[in-house]
Amino acid sequence: MTRAPVARALLLLALGSSACNAWTSAESGPAAAPARKVKVDRASLPLLELTDTELARFKQGDALFEAIVRESDGLGPLYVRDACNACHVDDGRGPGLVTKMAPSDPSQVELAKLLPFGTTERPYATAGAKTPLLAPQDARLKVTHRLPPPVFGRGYLEAIADRDIERLAERAARRSGSARGRLSRLPDGSIGRFGVKARIATLEQFVVDALSSDMGLSSPAQPDEPPGPEGLRDDHKPGVDFSAEQVALLRDYLRGLAVPERQVGTAQGHALFQRVGCAECHEPELRTRADYPVRALAGVPAVVYTDLLLHDMGEALSDGQHEAGAKPREFRTAPLIGLRFLPSYLHDGSAKTVREAILAHGAADSEGRDAAQKFLTLTPALQAELVSLVEAL
Repeated sequence: MTRAPVARALLLLALGSSACNAWTSAESGPAAAPARKVKVDRASLPLLELTDTELARFKQGDALFEAIVRESDGLGPLYVRDACNACHVDDGRGPGLVTKMAPSDPSQVELAKLLPFGTTERPYATAGAKTPLLAPQDARLKVTHRLPPPVFGRGYLEAIADRDIERLAERAARRSGSARGRLSRLPDGSIGRFGVKARIATLEQFVVDALSSDMGLSSPAQPDEPPGPEGLRDDHKPGVDFSAEQVALLRDYLRGLAVPERQVGTAQGHALFQRVGCAECHEPELRTRADYPVRALAGVPAVVYTDLLLHDMGEALSDGQHEAGAKPREFRTAPLIGLRFLPSYLHDGSAKTVREAILAHGAADSEGRDAAQKFLTLTPALQAELVSLVEAL
Protein backbone atom coordinates (compact mmCIF):
# COMPACT_ATOMS: atom_id res chain seq x y z
CA MET A 1 0.00 0.00 0.00
CA THR A 2 1.49 3.32 -1.08
CA ARG A 3 1.63 6.26 1.24
CA ALA A 4 -0.45 8.57 -0.98
CA PRO A 5 -3.82 6.74 -0.70
CA VAL A 6 -3.41 6.50 3.07
CA ALA A 7 -2.67 10.20 3.36
CA ARG A 8 -5.72 11.04 1.26
CA ALA A 9 -7.90 8.75 3.33
CA LEU A 10 -6.69 10.21 6.62
CA LEU A 11 -7.44 13.67 5.26
CA LEU A 12 -10.97 12.46 4.59
CA LEU A 13 -11.24 11.17 8.15
CA ALA A 14 -10.13 14.53 9.50
CA LEU A 15 -12.11 16.85 7.22
CA GLY A 16 -15.22 14.83 6.45
CA SER A 17 -17.50 15.42 3.50
CA SER A 18 -15.85 18.66 2.30
CA ALA A 19 -12.65 16.75 1.68
CA CYS A 20 -14.68 14.04 -0.03
CA ASN A 21 -16.18 16.59 -2.42
CA ALA A 22 -12.78 18.09 -3.17
CA TRP A 23 -11.31 14.71 -3.91
CA THR A 24 -14.24 13.80 -6.18
CA SER A 25 -13.58 16.78 -8.41
CA ALA A 26 -9.85 16.06 -8.46
CA GLU A 27 -9.95 12.37 -9.22
CA SER A 28 -13.07 11.58 -11.24
CA GLY A 29 -12.19 13.24 -14.55
CA PRO A 30 -12.21 11.71 -18.04
CA ALA A 31 -8.70 10.24 -17.66
CA ALA A 32 -10.04 7.60 -15.26
CA ALA A 33 -12.59 6.18 -17.71
CA PRO A 34 -10.37 3.93 -19.90
CA ALA A 35 -9.18 1.89 -16.90
CA ARG A 36 -12.78 0.88 -16.22
CA LYS A 37 -12.94 -1.01 -19.52
CA VAL A 38 -9.88 -3.17 -18.94
CA LYS A 39 -10.59 -6.72 -17.78
CA VAL A 40 -7.89 -7.95 -15.43
CA ASP A 41 -7.80 -11.13 -13.35
CA ARG A 42 -7.98 -9.24 -10.07
CA ALA A 43 -10.33 -9.12 -7.14
CA SER A 44 -10.41 -5.38 -6.37
CA LEU A 45 -11.95 -3.82 -9.45
CA PRO A 46 -15.13 -1.72 -9.67
CA LEU A 47 -18.11 -2.74 -11.74
CA LEU A 48 -17.55 -1.60 -15.32
CA GLU A 49 -21.01 -0.07 -15.51
CA LEU A 50 -20.68 2.35 -12.58
CA THR A 51 -21.59 5.94 -13.36
CA ASP A 52 -18.96 8.64 -12.96
CA THR A 53 -20.50 9.68 -9.64
CA GLU A 54 -20.60 6.09 -8.39
CA LEU A 55 -17.00 5.55 -9.47
CA ALA A 56 -15.88 8.69 -7.63
CA ARG A 57 -17.53 7.44 -4.43
CA PHE A 58 -16.00 4.01 -5.02
CA LYS A 59 -12.54 5.58 -5.08
CA GLN A 60 -13.17 7.51 -1.88
CA GLY A 61 -14.49 4.40 -0.15
CA ASP A 62 -11.50 2.43 -1.41
CA ALA A 63 -9.10 4.86 0.26
CA LEU A 64 -11.01 4.64 3.54
CA PHE A 65 -11.00 0.86 3.27
CA GLU A 66 -7.20 0.80 2.95
CA ALA A 67 -6.37 3.53 5.45
CA ILE A 68 -4.75 2.69 8.77
CA VAL A 69 -6.90 4.27 11.49
CA ARG A 70 -5.05 5.97 14.36
CA GLU A 71 -6.00 6.84 17.94
CA SER A 72 -6.79 10.40 16.83
CA ASP A 73 -9.27 8.94 14.30
CA GLY A 74 -11.09 7.05 17.06
CA LEU A 75 -9.35 3.66 17.07
CA GLY A 76 -10.06 1.49 20.09
CA PRO A 77 -9.81 1.43 23.06
CA LEU A 78 -9.79 -2.30 22.11
CA TYR A 79 -9.68 -3.59 18.57
CA VAL A 80 -9.00 -6.56 16.31
CA ARG A 81 -7.30 -4.76 13.41
CA ASP A 82 -6.57 -1.11 12.60
CA ALA A 83 -7.76 -1.10 8.96
CA CYS A 84 -10.46 -2.78 6.90
CA ASN A 85 -7.72 -3.83 4.50
CA ALA A 86 -5.85 -5.58 7.32
CA CYS A 87 -8.56 -8.25 7.41
CA HIS A 88 -9.53 -8.12 3.73
CA VAL A 89 -6.30 -7.68 1.75
CA ASP A 90 -7.17 -7.09 -1.91
CA ASP A 91 -10.80 -7.39 -0.77
CA GLY A 92 -10.21 -11.08 -0.12
CA ARG A 93 -9.87 -13.27 2.92
CA GLY A 94 -7.29 -12.61 5.58
CA PRO A 95 -4.68 -12.32 6.85
CA GLY A 96 -6.62 -11.07 9.84
CA LEU A 97 -8.85 -13.45 11.76
CA VAL A 98 -11.32 -13.25 14.62
CA THR A 99 -11.13 -15.50 17.67
CA LYS A 100 -14.51 -16.50 19.10
CA MET A 101 -15.26 -17.92 22.55
CA ALA A 102 -18.23 -19.92 23.81
CA PRO A 103 -19.04 -22.37 26.60
CA SER A 104 -18.24 -25.94 25.59
CA ASP A 105 -21.38 -26.94 27.47
CA PRO A 106 -24.08 -24.25 27.13
CA SER A 107 -25.93 -25.68 30.14
CA GLN A 108 -23.12 -24.39 32.37
CA VAL A 109 -24.69 -20.97 32.74
CA GLU A 110 -22.24 -19.87 35.39
CA LEU A 111 -19.56 -19.92 32.71
CA ALA A 112 -21.01 -16.66 31.41
CA LYS A 113 -19.00 -15.02 34.18
CA LEU A 114 -15.90 -15.83 32.14
CA LEU A 115 -17.26 -13.85 29.16
CA PRO A 116 -18.61 -10.59 30.60
CA PHE A 117 -17.43 -8.60 27.57
CA GLY A 118 -18.78 -10.81 24.83
CA THR A 119 -17.60 -13.76 22.77
CA THR A 120 -15.02 -12.03 20.56
CA GLU A 121 -11.35 -11.48 21.34
CA ARG A 122 -10.07 -7.94 20.82
CA PRO A 123 -6.36 -8.53 21.26
CA TYR A 124 -5.02 -4.99 20.79
CA ALA A 125 -5.33 -1.98 23.12
CA THR A 126 -4.84 1.73 22.54
CA ALA A 127 -6.24 5.14 23.60
CA GLY A 128 -5.34 4.57 27.23
CA ALA A 129 -6.44 0.95 27.49
CA LYS A 130 -3.82 -1.48 28.79
CA THR A 131 -5.72 -4.77 29.05
CA PRO A 132 -6.74 -6.47 25.79
CA LEU A 133 -9.71 -8.81 25.70
CA LEU A 134 -8.34 -12.35 25.35
CA ALA A 135 -9.89 -15.78 25.67
CA PRO A 136 -9.54 -17.02 29.26
CA GLN A 137 -7.43 -20.15 29.69
CA ASP A 138 -10.26 -22.42 30.73
CA ALA A 139 -10.93 -25.95 29.55
CA ARG A 140 -14.66 -25.30 29.73
CA LEU A 141 -14.41 -22.78 26.89
CA LYS A 142 -14.67 -23.64 23.21
CA VAL A 143 -12.29 -21.33 21.32
CA THR A 144 -12.57 -21.15 17.55
CA HIS A 145 -11.24 -18.96 14.77
CA ARG A 146 -13.21 -17.27 12.06
CA LEU A 147 -11.60 -15.98 8.88
CA PRO A 148 -13.02 -12.78 7.42
CA PRO A 149 -15.09 -13.17 4.25
CA PRO A 150 -13.99 -11.75 0.94
CA VAL A 151 -15.96 -8.60 0.16
CA PHE A 152 -15.92 -8.49 -3.65
CA GLY A 153 -19.27 -9.08 -5.34
CA ARG A 154 -21.21 -8.34 -2.14
CA GLY A 155 -23.38 -5.78 -3.88
CA TYR A 156 -24.95 -8.65 -5.78
CA LEU A 157 -25.83 -10.38 -2.50
CA GLU A 158 -27.48 -7.25 -1.10
CA ALA A 159 -29.38 -6.73 -4.35
CA ILE A 160 -30.94 -10.21 -4.56
CA ALA A 161 -34.71 -9.95 -4.34
CA ASP A 162 -36.24 -11.20 -1.09
CA ARG A 163 -38.76 -13.28 -3.04
CA ASP A 164 -35.92 -15.27 -4.63
CA ILE A 165 -34.46 -16.18 -1.23
CA GLU A 166 -37.93 -16.97 0.12
CA ARG A 167 -38.58 -19.20 -2.89
CA LEU A 168 -35.40 -21.16 -2.17
CA ALA A 169 -36.39 -21.56 1.48
CA GLU A 170 -39.79 -22.92 0.46
CA ARG A 171 -38.15 -25.32 -1.97
CA ALA A 172 -35.67 -26.44 0.69
CA ALA A 173 -38.50 -27.22 3.11
CA ARG A 174 -40.08 -29.56 0.54
CA ARG A 175 -36.84 -31.22 -0.51
CA SER A 176 -36.02 -34.84 0.21
CA GLY A 177 -32.48 -35.85 1.17
CA SER A 178 -30.13 -34.33 3.71
CA ALA A 179 -29.99 -30.74 2.44
CA ARG A 180 -32.62 -28.43 3.93
CA GLY A 181 -31.93 -24.81 4.78
CA ARG A 182 -33.92 -21.98 6.32
CA LEU A 183 -34.15 -18.21 6.15
CA SER A 184 -32.33 -16.06 8.66
CA ARG A 185 -35.29 -13.82 9.42
CA LEU A 186 -34.09 -10.98 11.63
CA PRO A 187 -36.15 -9.24 14.35
CA ASP A 188 -37.03 -6.31 12.06
CA GLY A 189 -38.40 -8.70 9.43
CA SER A 190 -35.45 -8.38 7.03
CA ILE A 191 -33.51 -11.36 5.69
CA GLY A 192 -29.96 -11.88 6.95
CA ARG A 193 -27.42 -12.12 4.13
CA PHE A 194 -24.01 -11.21 5.58
CA GLY A 195 -21.80 -12.82 8.19
CA VAL A 196 -21.11 -16.53 8.41
CA LYS A 197 -24.43 -16.95 10.24
CA ALA A 198 -26.42 -14.44 8.15
CA ARG A 199 -26.97 -12.08 11.09
CA ILE A 200 -26.73 -8.85 9.04
CA ALA A 201 -29.17 -7.73 6.35
CA THR A 202 -27.46 -4.83 4.54
CA LEU A 203 -24.00 -3.66 3.58
CA GLU A 204 -24.44 -0.46 5.57
CA GLN A 205 -25.14 -2.54 8.69
CA PHE A 206 -22.15 -4.72 7.78
CA VAL A 207 -19.89 -1.64 7.71
CA VAL A 208 -21.26 -0.25 10.99
CA ASP A 209 -20.84 -3.61 12.71
CA ALA A 210 -17.27 -4.09 11.46
CA LEU A 211 -16.21 -0.58 12.45
CA SER A 212 -17.55 -1.11 15.96
CA SER A 213 -16.62 -4.69 16.74
CA ASP A 214 -13.33 -4.92 14.83
CA MET A 215 -11.88 -1.41 15.29
CA GLY A 216 -13.81 0.17 18.14
CA LEU A 217 -15.01 2.95 15.84
CA SER A 218 -18.34 4.56 16.63
CA SER A 219 -20.79 5.87 14.04
CA PRO A 220 -24.23 7.50 14.21
CA ALA A 221 -25.91 4.08 13.96
CA GLN A 222 -23.59 2.60 16.63
CA PRO A 223 -22.48 5.49 18.87
CA ASP A 224 -21.25 3.35 21.77
CA GLU A 225 -17.99 1.45 21.66
CA PRO A 226 -17.79 -2.09 23.09
CA PRO A 227 -16.61 -2.16 26.71
CA GLY A 228 -13.47 -3.95 27.83
CA PRO A 229 -11.99 -5.18 31.12
CA GLU A 230 -11.06 -1.65 32.19
CA GLY A 231 -14.52 -0.26 31.50
CA LEU A 232 -13.30 2.29 28.94
CA ARG A 233 -16.07 3.25 26.52
CA ASP A 234 -14.39 6.04 24.56
CA ASP A 235 -11.15 6.85 22.78
CA HIS A 236 -9.00 9.85 21.92
CA LYS A 237 -11.53 11.32 19.48
CA PRO A 238 -14.49 13.07 21.12
CA GLY A 239 -17.94 12.18 19.81
CA VAL A 240 -18.68 9.91 16.89
CA ASP A 241 -15.60 8.56 15.11
CA PHE A 242 -16.96 7.88 11.60
CA SER A 243 -19.62 10.12 10.11
CA ALA A 244 -22.70 8.85 8.30
CA GLU A 245 -21.10 9.96 5.04
CA GLN A 246 -17.93 7.96 5.68
CA VAL A 247 -20.03 4.90 6.49
CA ALA A 248 -21.93 5.47 3.24
CA LEU A 249 -18.67 5.74 1.28
CA LEU A 250 -17.51 2.37 2.61
CA ARG A 251 -20.93 0.91 1.83
CA ASP A 252 -20.80 2.24 -1.72
CA TYR A 253 -17.31 0.85 -2.17
CA LEU A 254 -18.52 -2.62 -1.20
CA ARG A 255 -21.57 -2.28 -3.43
CA GLY A 256 -19.38 -1.33 -6.37
CA LEU A 257 -16.86 -4.17 -6.18
CA ALA A 258 -17.14 -6.49 -9.16
CA VAL A 259 -17.12 -10.27 -9.09
CA PRO A 260 -13.67 -11.27 -10.37
CA GLU A 261 -13.63 -12.57 -13.94
CA ARG A 262 -14.37 -16.29 -13.95
CA GLN A 263 -13.06 -19.08 -16.09
CA VAL A 264 -16.02 -20.59 -17.92
CA GLY A 265 -15.50 -24.20 -16.86
CA THR A 266 -16.54 -27.23 -18.86
CA ALA A 267 -20.11 -28.31 -19.56
CA GLN A 268 -19.30 -31.59 -17.83
CA GLY A 269 -18.07 -29.75 -14.72
CA HIS A 270 -21.31 -27.75 -14.49
CA ALA A 271 -23.37 -30.90 -15.03
CA LEU A 272 -21.49 -32.66 -12.23
CA PHE A 273 -22.08 -29.67 -9.92
CA GLN A 274 -25.81 -30.21 -10.43
CA ARG A 275 -25.73 -34.01 -10.40
CA VAL A 276 -23.78 -34.35 -7.17
CA GLY A 277 -26.11 -31.90 -5.42
CA CYS A 278 -23.77 -28.97 -4.81
CA ALA A 279 -26.28 -26.66 -6.51
CA GLU A 280 -29.01 -27.49 -3.99
CA CYS A 281 -27.37 -25.06 -1.56
CA HIS A 282 -24.81 -23.29 -3.76
CA GLU A 283 -27.51 -22.00 -6.12
CA PRO A 284 -25.60 -20.85 -9.21
CA GLU A 285 -27.79 -17.91 -10.20
CA LEU A 286 -30.35 -15.69 -8.51
CA ARG A 287 -31.99 -12.44 -9.59
CA THR A 288 -31.53 -8.95 -8.21
CA ARG A 289 -34.39 -6.62 -7.48
CA ALA A 290 -35.31 -3.99 -10.07
CA ASP A 291 -35.16 -1.06 -7.61
CA TYR A 292 -31.65 -1.63 -6.24
CA PRO A 293 -29.94 1.79 -5.89
CA VAL A 294 -26.89 0.81 -7.97
CA ARG A 295 -28.36 0.70 -11.47
CA ALA A 296 -25.68 -1.70 -12.75
CA LEU A 297 -26.93 -4.31 -10.26
CA ALA A 298 -30.68 -3.71 -10.63
CA GLY A 299 -32.77 -6.45 -12.26
CA VAL A 300 -29.80 -8.53 -13.42
CA PRO A 301 -28.64 -12.15 -12.94
CA ALA A 302 -26.51 -12.64 -9.82
CA VAL A 303 -24.18 -15.59 -10.39
CA VAL A 304 -23.27 -16.03 -6.73
CA TYR A 305 -23.48 -19.79 -5.99
CA THR A 306 -25.39 -19.48 -2.72
CA ASP A 307 -28.97 -19.71 -1.48
CA LEU A 308 -28.16 -17.37 1.46
CA LEU A 309 -29.92 -19.88 3.75
CA LEU A 310 -28.75 -21.30 7.05
CA HIS A 311 -27.73 -24.98 7.03
CA ASP A 312 -26.86 -27.37 9.84
CA MET A 313 -23.31 -28.45 9.06
CA GLY A 314 -22.94 -30.89 11.97
CA GLU A 315 -21.17 -30.92 15.29
CA ALA A 316 -17.67 -31.19 13.79
CA LEU A 317 -17.98 -27.69 12.30
CA SER A 318 -19.86 -26.13 15.21
CA ASP A 319 -18.32 -22.94 16.58
CA GLY A 320 -20.45 -22.71 19.71
CA GLN A 321 -21.88 -19.35 18.64
CA HIS A 322 -25.53 -18.28 18.75
CA GLU A 323 -26.03 -15.31 16.44
CA ALA A 324 -29.35 -13.67 15.53
CA GLY A 325 -31.25 -16.94 15.77
CA ALA A 326 -28.59 -19.08 14.09
CA LYS A 327 -27.46 -22.04 16.17
CA PRO A 328 -23.84 -23.13 16.72
CA ARG A 329 -23.99 -25.74 13.95
CA GLU A 330 -25.75 -23.48 11.45
CA PHE A 331 -23.94 -21.47 8.79
CA ARG A 332 -25.06 -19.47 5.81
CA THR A 333 -24.15 -21.07 2.50
CA ALA A 334 -20.85 -19.46 1.51
CA PRO A 335 -21.02 -17.68 -1.89
CA LEU A 336 -18.53 -19.30 -4.26
CA ILE A 337 -17.48 -15.91 -5.62
CA GLY A 338 -13.81 -15.49 -6.52
CA LEU A 339 -12.99 -18.78 -4.82
CA ARG A 340 -9.65 -19.01 -6.56
CA PHE A 341 -8.44 -15.94 -4.63
CA LEU A 342 -9.05 -17.55 -1.22
CA PRO A 343 -6.15 -19.15 0.69
CA SER A 344 -8.41 -21.60 2.54
CA TYR A 345 -12.03 -22.68 2.85
CA LEU A 346 -14.87 -23.09 5.35
CA HIS A 347 -15.62 -20.43 7.96
CA ASP A 348 -12.51 -21.24 9.98
CA GLY A 349 -10.10 -21.88 7.11
CA SER A 350 -9.66 -25.49 8.23
CA ALA A 351 -9.96 -26.83 4.68
CA LYS A 352 -6.82 -26.11 2.68
CA THR A 353 -8.17 -27.47 -0.60
CA VAL A 354 -11.55 -27.54 -2.31
CA ARG A 355 -11.56 -31.31 -2.02
CA GLU A 356 -11.06 -31.06 1.76
CA ALA A 357 -13.96 -28.59 1.96
CA ILE A 358 -16.25 -30.94 0.04
CA LEU A 359 -15.37 -33.88 2.27
CA ALA A 360 -15.92 -31.77 5.40
CA HIS A 361 -19.58 -31.55 4.34
CA GLY A 362 -19.87 -35.32 4.67
CA ALA A 363 -20.34 -35.86 8.43
CA ALA A 364 -23.33 -38.03 9.30
CA ASP A 365 -25.11 -35.11 10.99
CA SER A 366 -24.38 -32.55 8.25
CA GLU A 367 -26.93 -31.34 5.72
CA GLY A 368 -24.18 -31.62 3.10
CA ARG A 369 -23.65 -35.35 3.58
CA ASP A 370 -25.61 -36.52 0.52
CA ALA A 371 -23.59 -34.31 -1.85
CA ALA A 372 -20.29 -35.34 -0.24
CA GLN A 373 -21.18 -39.02 -0.55
CA LYS A 374 -22.19 -38.62 -4.20
CA PHE A 375 -18.89 -36.86 -4.85
CA LEU A 376 -17.04 -39.88 -3.50
CA THR A 377 -18.90 -42.19 -5.91
CA LEU A 378 -17.42 -40.33 -8.89
CA THR A 379 -14.33 -41.63 -10.62
CA PRO A 380 -11.10 -39.80 -9.74
CA ALA A 381 -11.20 -38.08 -13.13
CA LEU A 382 -14.74 -36.78 -12.58
CA GLN A 383 -13.90 -35.69 -9.03
CA ALA A 384 -11.01 -33.70 -10.45
CA GLU A 385 -13.32 -32.17 -13.07
CA LEU A 386 -15.75 -30.98 -10.42
CA VAL A 387 -12.99 -29.64 -8.18
CA SER A 388 -11.48 -27.77 -11.12
CA LEU A 389 -14.81 -26.08 -11.82
CA VAL A 390 -15.18 -24.91 -8.22
CA GLU A 391 -11.57 -23.73 -8.07
CA ALA A 392 -12.15 -21.54 -11.13
CA LEU A 393 -15.21 -19.68 -9.79
